[in-house]
Amino acid sequence: MDNQRDTTDRFLPRFDAAGLVIAIVVDADTQALLMVAHMNEEAIEATRATGQAHFWSRSRGALWRKGETSGNGLTLVEMRVDCDQDALLLRVKPAGPACHTGRRSCFYRRVEGDGRLTFLADDAQQG
Repeated sequence: MDNQRDTTDRFLPRFDAAGLVIAIVVDADTQALLMVAHMNEEAIEATRATGQAHFWSRSRGALWRKGETSGNGLTLVEMRVDCDQDALLLRVKPAGPACHTGRRSCFYRRVEGDGRLTFLADDAQQG
């Protein structure tokens, strides 16, 4: 275990072999879980510099700012790091739906015991 990351006051993200950390994104006002994405060093720096959430797209192999095409950006309120610095929590103010489906959250379905998915009524598609 790397105790330095557990006790330091320095931000020392522990990137995986692909140079990424998990970023959990929640609404700063409601605490609702909005999405999970990945960030590399460039995405972290862009987010800190601009106050707008940036992520690394594994499928496109490119940096992207949330909302650059939809207008539904995420304004950073606070960035937190977990104890061993391999996951980030972004508390944000969303400018619209966080999910590409138009829903408030990417987590709009519950997995039932039999494996079926139930759509949650409290996160209906917007627009």
